[in-house]
Amino acid sequence: MTTTIAPAPATAPDLIPGAWPPAAPEFVPGAPPPATLWADTWRGIAKENPVLVQMLGMCPTMAVTNVLANGIAMGVATMFVLVGSGLFVSLLRKYIAHEVRITSYILIIATFVTLADLLLAASFPEISKALGPFIPLIVANCLLLGRAEAFAAKVGPVRAVADGMGMGIGFTLSLAAMSAIRELLGRGSLLGFDILGPRWEPWVFMVLPAGGFFTLGLLLITAAWIDELRRKRRLVVAK
Repeated sequence: MTTTIAPAPATAPDLIPGAWPPAAPEFVPGAPPPATLWADTWRGIAKENPVLVQMLGMCPTMAVTNVLANGIAMGVATMFVLVGSGLFVSLLRKYIAHEVRITSYILIIATFVTLADLLLAASFPEISKALGPFIPLIVANCLLLGRAEAFAAKVGPVRAVADGMGMGIGFTLSLAAMSAIRELLGRGSLLGFDILGPRWEPWVFMVLPAGGFFTLGLLLITAAWIDELRRKRRLVVAK
């Protein structure tokens, strides 16, 4: 007579710590590849600079960069909106219906633009008056909606804030560089302080729209030259 030994009853996997394999991360179509927070931040400062690489936000870039204070204020306000809207878009990304996502993003962006406008008017009324309608027009800047749709809506809050900070810093640095060149050559001063002295003959066209195009061209040429030098250096190192 053959005795059959019954197999031992299976133990429920949930009673054994670590029995289940770790869940795979949720797949999000079009999500950016994994990266460090520093890489997310540096991307907007240099590799994908909004002004010098992506050529976004050209309206404020040309309109408000005749004075350094205005350029810095516009850049900081845009950075504030980028960080705030990116954070809330990321936090709410699972609750916003796909059909109304663009409308929802614009409402979030507009909320932070209103906050930035009110804070600037309360803290620096002269700069707010000089910038005029360009602060409210931040809501129409395709940079903000683009980052919300392409990045913040597909990653966690920490990465969304890092990306907004990087893009904001890159945008601010570009506007500050243009403003500094135009104010220095067009007025001989920086932030109201006389730099080049009374003998300097201001280049009046630098504070006019033509000066904005001229300065932007100089910065684009400089950025392309630096990128070419880095590319050649990488080729030499690879050899």
